[in-house]
Amino acid sequence: MTLSALLRPWRRGPLRRRSDVAEAWLALVTGVLIVVGAPAAGLAAGHAVDADASRHQQGRHAVAAVLAEDPPARIGADLTGGLGIRTHATVRWTAADGRVRTGPTAVAPDLRAGDRTTAWLDRHGALIRDPATGSRTSGESIAVGTVTGTSAGLLLLGAERAGHALLNRRRYAQWEREWAAEDPRWGQPAA
Repeated sequence: MTLSALLRPWRRGPLRRRSDVAEAWLALVTGVLIVVGAPAAGLAAGHAVDADASRHQQGRHAVAAVLAEDPPARIGADLTGGLGIRTHATVRWTAADGRVRTGPTAVAPDLRAGDRTTAWLDRHGALIRDPATGSRTSGESIAVGTVTGTSAGLLLLGAERAGHALLNRRRYAQWEREWAAEDPRWGQPAA
């Protein structure tokens, strides 16, 4: 599309309709909102997920624990070399009051009963079953930000298409009225 074609709706002329100008403004505003607003919405959503993860991580602390049982075998763990794969197993640790406690938490699948690991407790001393890792929260914030930004862009594009359809309906109705006014004179001889 040439620059001349892009500027056509704003130029004055006998064929320019108000609906053409409205359609041009609709396309321009939608384009700006998609370029600026959709990424801003994605960034805001990603930051919100990061802030929520940080809030949940405050007050938690690590304790040394020992696996009380072998973790269950994971199918497909050998395909990835065990990277990033976690499974649940029962661990044993000593609480702040000196009592020995047990509970299930996420551990690496290559550990065996009796191996040492790290368990995470919340601020009340309760075992966290699935502690969030930095890479997991980063991945979640990126995913949420991407989905939010894309959804915002698609929503704006859908709104623009709906506005375009409404403008076309208005133009078609106007053309019908104009043709209805001209139709009785169409077959008449010229005076």
